[in-house]
Amino acid sequence: MLNGKCPRCRRGDMYVGRMYGLKGSRMYEHCPHCGLTFEIEPGYFYAAMYVSYALNVAEAVTLAVATYVLTGNLESPWLYLGVILGGCFLLAPFNYRYSRILMLYWLSPKITYQPHLDTDDRTKNA
Repeated sequence: MLNGKCPRCRRGDMYVGRMYGLKGSRMYEHCPHCGLTFEIEPGYFYAAMYVSYALNVAEAVTLAVATYVLTGNLESPWLYLGVILGGCFLLAPFNYRYSRILMLYWLSPKITYQPHLDTDDRTKNA
């Protein structure tokens, strides 16, 4: 799951590029290894916005607590606002990618791991 592999075969990549890159992150339509269609139905990934929202809230709370622990400052709301907004902006590609991955791995009852697909297609030459 952390490597962004297909939830059914755990071999094929789900994304074309790197998470942080100039070209952006684009998701494959189908798994290159087993052929699973990632968008199960039209508009399926709209629900990933809710997962992304939960990730943003958890990150904002973590950043606020870390800011308090590191600075001990309760006086300046601008410090907290800057740290939280900056952190959420920097973590946006992470949230985009992993909200969809979490949707497919944990919140999709139609997709299950199939161990027989978790093999190499190549035959070994002895």
